[in-house]
Amino acid sequence: MVSSQFPEENDHAQSGSITLTDEQGRSLECYIEHSLAVDGQEYVLLLPIDSPIEIFAWQDEGEEEEAVLVEDDAIIDKIFATAQAVLSEQNLVVKNTAYALTVAGELPPVEESELFTLEIEDEEANLEPEQLQLLTTFYYEDQEYAVYTPLDPLLFFARINKTGEPELLSPEEFRQVQPLLEEHLFNEVE
Repeated sequence: MVSSQFPEENDHAQSGSITLTDEQGRSLECYIEHSLAVDGQEYVLLLPIDSPIEIFAWQDEGEEEEAVLVEDDAIIDKIFATAQAVLSEQNLVVKNTAYALTVAGELPPVEESELFTLEIEDEEANLEPEQLQLLTTFYYEDQEYAVYTPLDPLLFFARINKTGEPELLSPEEFRQVQPLLEEHLFNEVE
């Protein structure tokens, strides 16, 4: 995983943007953070223009509550209008974009009391816990939901195909080119 700091707004004006499209035809506008050519193939590191969000359903597990990520499009479709309404109170606009839900608008400042650490259980990958900032909670049909935004940037790696369109790298392709990408990106930083 390549880590990146959010550049200043002015940096984005020079870097350009590109649109990712998923199988459902939804799009996601991204800034081009880095572009590099490896063996004649152009690769890009992309950062969504709008802030990504994740919606969790809180479920009682005996003595404890557990946050379960809502990934089912049918559930997202049902709760979308309610999420939109409660986030609009913070001047945020929810978008059902490709690969991730996003919000347009200025996020509130980070408050320690509003942070949630998500422990990702995956035996194969040794993943770091993800820090999320609570934006709002709401109820839909007696189910409590919470909307969070990750503190770390959501980055996408893509290759530019022959027609000039970006194609996300599959996990296998990413693992193959990851050492080359990291070497190039870390050389740029030094």
